[in-house]
Amino acid sequence: MRKPKVLFVDTAHPALAEGLESMGFECMHFPEARKSDYPGLIGDYEGVVIRSKIPIDNTLLSQASKLRFIARVGAGMENIDIEAAASKGIVCLNAPEGNRDAVGEQALGMLLALLNRLMIADREVRQGIWQRERNRGYELGGKTVAIIGFGNTGSAFARKLSGFDVRILAYDKYKNGFGNDHIEECDMETVFEQADVLSLHVPLTTETHYLVDRNYIRQFAKPIWLLNTSRGPVVNTTDLADMIDSGLVRGACLDVLEYEKFSFEELPSDTFPEAFKKLIASDRVLLSPHIAGWTHESNLKMAQVLLRKIADLYGLFGQ
Repeated sequence: MRKPKVLFVDTAHPALAEGLESMGFECMHFPEARKSDYPGLIGDYEGVVIRSKIPIDNTLLSQASKLRFIARVGAGMENIDIEAAASKGIVCLNAPEGNRDAVGEQALGMLLALLNRLMIADREVRQGIWQRERNRGYELGGKTVAIIGFGNTGSAFARKLSGFDVRILAYDKYKNGFGNDHIEECDMETVFEQADVLSLHVPLTTETHYLVDRNYIRQFAKPIWLLNTSRGPVVNTTDLADMIDSGLVRGACLDVLEYEKFSFEELPSDTFPEAFKKLIASDRVLLSPHIAGWTHESNLKMAQVLLRKIADLYGLFGQ
């Protein structure tokens, strides 16, 4: 009997391929394949495993005559035409449960590092500079932290904050009834009025593209610290840089940037976008290369989550 085949467009933890093969699938990976090669490949497969290498659009899906599922090793689904897939009976799976704790931990770690100027102080001490007053930090305790988007990563960040004596506000346009003794479900008016810290945990959609711009930031009653571990284009970088200069944003932790498609390794620093030049020159900005959900543990957890979902799809749960 012929085994159903799964195409790995991107790499994943070995446990995913091993688990699929133990369930009777044949897994294939073509590391040298280019985007133009996949329309000729995809027709042979029942499943596709991807991260971000190529978009799974309607043009590609039209060639996927046998495709039953698309498994995204991660949370965001913006590179998949979900509506086109659904119209063809293709199930789209992702694994936000696998990296939510990693994102929550990094958001907390970046925030603490920013408030306490740890990256700056570390760099100075290594240079023999001992500046205690200049590196006096702020305590997280007593602050009001507002979380926008209360899905997997937003709720995980809230759990990580639970021991820090903070007031936690949460707003989610598409969810309600999630408030409890530690989390205040609220409207955006309350967020604008009360927040000291704003943390973004929303998917990238037409609705959230440039959600945070100068008009959005100007609605806050107090200057804020901003965290973005969701997607880069949720924040208008030019506006953010200007708001940092104006003092309306006290500091920013950015694991994601709207410029991520650039090859920073090959792009001369003098040709960086002007807003990005401002960010990297600022001692009130902490940056990382989209690694909040990219831990050794989350790599395995995402594979395990997808295995369970694929097994459930095929009625193999428990095998």
